[in-house]
Amino acid sequence: MGAKLTSARGRRAGFTDINVTPLVDVMLVLLVVFMVTAPLLTTGLRIDLPEVKAAQTPVKDARLLVTVTGDGRILFGEKDVTGRIDQALKESQRVQTERELYIRADKEARYGIVASVVAAARNSGVESLNLLVQPELEEVEEPPPPPAKGTKPVKKP
Repeated sequence: MGAKLTSARGRRAGFTDINVTPLVDVMLVLLVVFMVTAPLLTTGLRIDLPEVKAAQTPVKDARLLVTVTGDGRILFGEKDVTGRIDQALKESQRVQTERELYIRADKEARYGIVASVVAAARNSGVESLNLLVQPELEEVEEPPPPPAKGTKPVKKP
């Protein structure tokens, strides 16, 4: 359907109807493009997580510390609990009473292993979950040494 350019009296008039066909065509093309590209954006991306500016968190007790190593091992305190972290956290009386846990993961550790440790902690009733990070070290300028006795301090321009 096209727009009428003449009125009933034969005079030329402006457009009275809006032609939405081009708008619908463009929107359908955009919809198809986004449907095809959206799944590709979530897979195959390699990222390096940045260092974190954070205050150091004191660890109260090593028994409440779960360590994920770069090679995929999971340590609860000093014991290797790889593959049975759920059971180890549920059996720990200290975790059940304090409901607090510290997770320290190696920078090269796989995200899936860390996520499974977090899920196991939540399933065992942990309410306070702390992820330990390596804080960035800020360079602190040392003040110049005091001048020796009998000498004048030199002022820089």
